[in-house]
Amino acid sequence: MSTKQSDLGILVRQMAVSNTEKAYKEIFKILFKPLMRFSYSILKSWEMAEEVAGDVLFMIWKQREKLTEVKNIKYYAFVAARNTSLNLLKKQTGKETVSFEEIDWDVQLDNTSPEVIFMQGELKAKLERAIATLPNQCRLVFKLIKEDGFSYKEVAEMLHISTKTVDAHLVNAIKKLTVILKAEFKLA
Repeated sequence: MSTKQSDLGILVRQMAVSNTEKAYKEIFKILFKPLMRFSYSILKSWEMAEEVAGDVLFMIWKQREKLTEVKNIKYYAFVAARNTSLNLLKKQTGKETVSFEEIDWDVQLDNTSPEVIFMQGELKAKLERAIATLPNQCRLVFKLIKEDGFSYKEVAEMLHISTKTVDAHLVNAIKKLTVILKAEFKLA
C-alpha cells in the first residue's frame, strides 16, 4: 500500500498545528518499516536499524513545527536515516568518513507494496533471488526507485551520485532482471 507524499504532508501539518499524537502515530506507521529496512541495508543490524528509524521519527516529532516547510517528508526522513546510519558506522569503524562503495548493501523487498502483493508465491521468490544477484549499488537504486518511489534526483542526492549514474544503475538492474527472469520462466 503506497502512501502519497501529499498524505504525509497533511499528516505533518496536522501534527504540527494541533500537536496531535494521532497524526504522529500514522506517520510512524507509514515510515518506520521503510526507514528501518533502509538503515539495515547500511548497518547490517536490525537492532541498530530499529534504533535509527525510531530516532529519526522521534526527531520528526520534536521538530514538527519546522517540518511544515519540508516539501517531501519521506525524502527528508530517508536522508536523516542515511546520515544517522553513516554516523553510527563511523563510530563503529573509527573512520572519519565512510563511502557508499564501502557499504555492502542488503536490500529487501517490502511485502506491502502493490507490486509485490501482486506477485505471489513463486514469482515473488524468483524476483527476490534475481534482485539479490544485482551489484550492491544497482540493487539499492532499484529498491529506492521501484519500491520506495523516490525520483532519480532524490536517489542521486541521497547516495551522492549523479542522476546519470542512477539511470545507469536502474537500466543495468532492469536488463539483468529481464535476462534472469526470461531464463527462469523460459521465455523467448
